Amino acid sequence: MNLNPLFTRREMVGIAGMAGLAADAVGQTAQKRPRIACLASYWGLPTSHADWIITKLIDGYWWKGAHTPSRVDVVSVYVHQLDTSLLAQKVCKAKNIPIFKTVKEAVALGGKDLAVDGVVIVAEHGNYPTDLKGHWLLPRWWIYQQVMQVFEQSKRSVPVFNDKHLSYAWDDAKWMFDKSRELKFPLSGGSSIPFYFRKPEIELATDTPIRNSIVVGGASDEGAIFHCVDVLQAFVDRRKGGETGVRSVQSIRGPETWNWVGRTPWASNLLEAVRKKFDLKQDYFQQGRRANVCIVEYNDGTNAAVISGDGVGWTYAGDIEGQKDPTIVSMLGWPGPISQYHAANAYEHWITEMMLTGKEPFHAERLLLSTGIVNHYMESNWENGRYSAVGRRISTPFMNMKYHSTHGPMFETGPRPPNTPYIRGFES
Repeated sequence: MNLNPLFTRREMVGIAGMAGLAADAVGQTAQKRPRIACLASYWGLPTSHADWIITKLIDGYWWKGAHTPSRVDVVSVYVHQLDTSLLAQKVCKAKNIPIFKTVKEAVALGGKDLAVDGVVIVAEHGNYPTDLKGHWLLPRWWIYQQVMQVFEQSKRSVPVFNDKHLSYAWDDAKWMFDKSRELKFPLSGGSSIPFYFRKPEIELATDTPIRNSIVVGGASDEGAIFHCVDVLQAFVDRRKGGETGVRSVQSIRGPETWNWVGRTPWASNLLEAVRKKFDLKQDYFQQGRRANVCIVEYNDGTNAAVISGDGVGWTYAGDIEGQKDPTIVSMLGWPGPISQYHAANAYEHWITEMMLTGKEPFHAERLLLSTGIVNHYMESNWENGRYSAVGRRISTPFMNMKYHSTHGPMFETGPRPPNTPYIRGFES
């Protein structure tokens, strides 16, 4: 299906000009609605990330117990696998949004120079291969670098959001982060889980004296382990003195996981605290379907691990100096297939806030560290083309990012959205 823009660039400029005159007539105090280009790998199922994110930027989202109308305008779309993205075609036709054939055309609205106020990249689903090490070869960097070419040609930049991790390859991810600093634009992304409803509803205070941490959650593949790692980083970077960077990463998979936990007192004590918190039977996690652990050592000596485990959503447990018992915070009650549209509402809120304010909702260094931890976790079990269940400890002196997390609570609160499918305004 060949979808062309509904308007020429000249017509778009004229329409934008008339809209500007109308706004001036109303008054100068009205806030301009940012124009957003959405670039996706695939948008063909209601459970795809593109549908969760882009549709809410179009129609609004649920936030703090109520529906919030959209505060941005999605003015262009690009889909890499458009032929199988029938839902994208239908939504864009119904909403009068042009689908462009290339990334550059989408961010330039058919011209040559940057013509939007923000870029949203959602390259999480589609028919893409997985390599031997388990990396899903999604085109995040491929899309991003074309956006950078337009930024550089236009000699200006705008905020960029990149769903999930920056890239499956560390060098590409570091390049993406460095470009945001070189071209001076706010960058955000990552997992939606750190922003999901929490039990209890707390955020660790800045400079909390964290000694050791774990996250327990589903960690079956690269995408799933990233959710867990990003949850970990969202808590651990609140520690006393701020983030100091990562010293090493190691992966252990299979039965050896539990041998490591058993001989590592801080990890076994925190895992036992989680088990008791959920009133689970003895050795519950050890009897799970999958065993793996991602071991992280930070430059300041702080220790952390992601341990695979079902039945507890995504749960953080931290050993904090001066406290007798660990601090345990869980993200629970993920929506089922019918209502999964509501899974990431806080995500869209903070995307919108970045587009409106031009400020990162949290340090982009956090996103880069989460990406790097996952990248090297995936590499740890492989050396010279050979796999080992007990992966090598990879020293990561290049992951020495430092920052001080000072933001307030960012997670969802209030009544949860209704457990109903999303109503798009046209026949399914």
